[in-house]
Amino acid sequence: MTNDFFHLPSNFFLSQVFMLASTSELLNTARRNAYAIGAFNVYNLEGVKAVIDAAEALQSPAMLQLHPSALKYGKSPLVALCMEAARKSLVPIAVHLDHSTSEKDIHLALAAGIKSIMADGSPLSYEQNLIFTRKMTELSHANGAVVEAEIGRISGTEDGLTIEEKAAKMTDPVEAVEFIQATKVDFLAVTIGNVHGKYFSEPKLDFPRLAKIRASVSVPLVLHGASGLPESMINQSIKLGVSKFNVNTEVRDAYMEVLKTSNSLSDPDLLEVMQKAIDAMRSVISGKLQLFGSAGKAYLHQSPYADELTANSVSNK
Repeated sequence: MTNDFFHLPSNFFLSQVFMLASTSELLNTARRNAYAIGAFNVYNLEGVKAVIDAAEALQSPAMLQLHPSALKYGKSPLVALCMEAARKSLVPIAVHLDHSTSEKDIHLALAAGIKSIMADGSPLSYEQNLIFTRKMTELSHANGAVVEAEIGRISGTEDGLTIEEKAAKMTDPVEAVEFIQATKVDFLAVTIGNVHGKYFSEPKLDFPRLAKIRASVSVPLVLHGASGLPESMINQSIKLGVSKFNVNTEVRDAYMEVLKTSNSLSDPDLLEVMQKAIDAMRSVISGKLQLFGSAGKAYLHQSPYADELTANSVSNK
């Protein structure tokens, strides 16, 4: 944070009307300005506070992501928590349904007001993935939501979803063009050697493949499995067109470590443990926001929902 921040006019945040942001606006603005948006999976109030606190402190845009397992656990109250936190944030925050293979879950998320959906047909064959994604994109677009899809299968484990290394298939640049044209998706998650969960050996990303994909398609690109990637690979990915990084494992590990160490206390206070968990997750998230280059970039974004939110605020007074 620069010293200039402390000399901003008192109405600066009001004039910007950040609050709930559009994923499309976030990713396209990041792409134009050569940085990336951090998208963090959240499961409860502590996770949401960690993301919002880190983003506001660094004046960075960010995304709250709900994996289907979290959606199943928290249902509409968890969605409402994320949506309200995004609306009240002083920086641009989008809310996104991550990795959904279920039409039912997508209907639930859309009904709850989420305007950013990942229709994940990657476990299917290419042809079946295309059919599923096209149908979910039509549904989402009809409800004013944008869609992220994935071609190829990312190895590793995420929230109980395990894909064997041998089944992993990297994104084909030619298929990517055909897929986007046929489905009309808004963003594409690519598989270039990235994995969900932890990297148990040195990460090896296929940057020539990423460059070919970037040259072939016009939509913003997404890279899952950013936990554990070194700075050099993050920077190279951004240079080659990645506009969104998904982060989960490192944030979860920070949360779990606090719970483990708190068990050794003779009389742990619940609220104190919760705050320590928030602090631990916020530290990881802050590091990622700086790594992705989005720190200090909130001013570049303007929510397309600004007029609607302002009107609602005035009418409620």
